[in-house]
Amino acid sequence: MYTDELKEYLEAKLVQYNQPKFIQYDPVQIPHLFKKQQDIEISGFFASIFAWGQRPTIIRKSKDLMERMDMAPYEFILHADDKDLLRLDSFVHRTFNGTDARHFVKALNDLYTNNKTLGDYFGRLFQKYQSVPLMISGFKKEFFSLPHQSRTQKHIADPLKGSTAKRLNMFLRWMVRKDDLGVDFGLWDSISSSELYLPLDVHSARIARKLGLLERKTNDWKAVEEITQNLRKLDARDPVKYDYALFGTGVFEKF
Repeated sequence: MYTDELKEYLEAKLVQYNQPKFIQYDPVQIPHLFKKQQDIEISGFFASIFAWGQRPTIIRKSKDLMERMDMAPYEFILHADDKDLLRLDSFVHRTFNGTDARHFVKALNDLYTNNKTLGDYFGRLFQKYQSVPLMISGFKKEFFSLPHQSRTQKHIADPLKGSTAKRLNMFLRWMVRKDDLGVDFGLWDSISSSELYLPLDVHSARIARKLGLLERKTNDWKAVEEITQNLRKLDARDPVKYDYALFGTGVFEKF
């Protein structure tokens, strides 16, 4: 497609899929269960980390974990004692288990002990690194600075090692992107939507290649950079809004 035709097509698909009805089919419904910013951040963080596999399972397991936290994740993160943490031991989602959950709670406790919100924390981290991929890599180092089992590190990707970092890019989209229709939250003002990278997955990558937005054959960080750069040519201020168009078309339509 020519650029004008491509933008017109993607804008139409954006209108089709960036709608409140999208929420009920997507893991973004989990943070939408909450009102307090910290609860939205924590539940969104876990829902994004669990976002691999079938979406109904992701949603069910995310709700399971929130229920183990009494549907008050911020209070649980701050005040859980050893008895409370026992509730997490039997939790399993794919390769994420109770040991991983315990470390995530302790690491989040450390972050919230030193920051009012994750938005404050990531804002300072972005100021330090001045780019999203460097920020994500730095976040992973800090998140695992407390004692942990090495296996737990696999649940947070590092773009500097070639990963698409799809799950953290999706979490950042939820928290950063201003969305008049209310699917994304736009809670964080310290990072601009223009700095975000597409949360590339097999669905969005497949459609992007068919539309000529992505030539790279491998789904890795170089592919994320390529497609995001091309989307910035269509909308430099909000390139990842087209994630709705690409993902929605890939999942819900025969293209």
